[in-house]
Amino acid sequence: MTHQSSHIDLFNDAFERCPLIAILRGVHPREVEAIGEALVEVGIGLIEIPLNSPEPLLSIELLAQHLAGRAIVGAGTVVHVEDVPRVEDAGGTLVIAPNTDVRIIAAASERGMAALPGFATPTEAYAAIAAGAAALKLFPAEGFTPAFVHAALAVLPQRTRILPTGGINPESMSRWRSAGAAGFGLGSALYSAGMTHFEVRARGEAFVAAHRALAASR
Repeated sequence: MTHQSSHIDLFNDAFERCPLIAILRGVHPREVEAIGEALVEVGIGLIEIPLNSPEPLLSIELLAQHLAGRAIVGAGTVVHVEDVPRVEDAGGTLVIAPNTDVRIIAAASERGMAALPGFATPTEAYAAIAAGAAALKLFPAEGFTPAFVHAALAVLPQRTRILPTGGINPESMSRWRSAGAAGFGLGSALYSAGMTHFEVRARGEAFVAAHRALAASR
């Protein structure tokens, strides 16, 4: 197994354990390690730091080092292809975007990084899969329904993973999972700028408990 291909394997392993991606939009480098530690302690091992956060590459570097071997860390809101190698240099192995840009997906995939682009149509979904996407982020999920996920999965390749992102809370997860959603991106219902790691831990526990209850009922 090559070093690069192992990034995808590690992402898949972490996703299998808990398919919840924590989105830390607005987090500062000074607090990112404590918040990341709180997430890992409750069972969330996939962490995204959007590039429109304060000093995002520094936060990615600090968190990737602090949680090495315990979590998969990467960048969100990646909308410029030149940011992909910068994320890699910082130690990130996730490249998450709000849109489908096949150049970004390909650049991440070529480096063995897990690309999770946003999509809103089957056309975008097929383009993302062809470019090497590891999973698809349905964004913004507030503008869709679980019925859309069910219908999309009927025509997409088998084992396509769709992650509704935007407006997800512990109570809404069951409807999306019943429609076939494989996991979720967790935004402001999990973390908002200024929250303490104690608050994040409590919210993370609620999300993980909801996920485990759904998994046990399947």
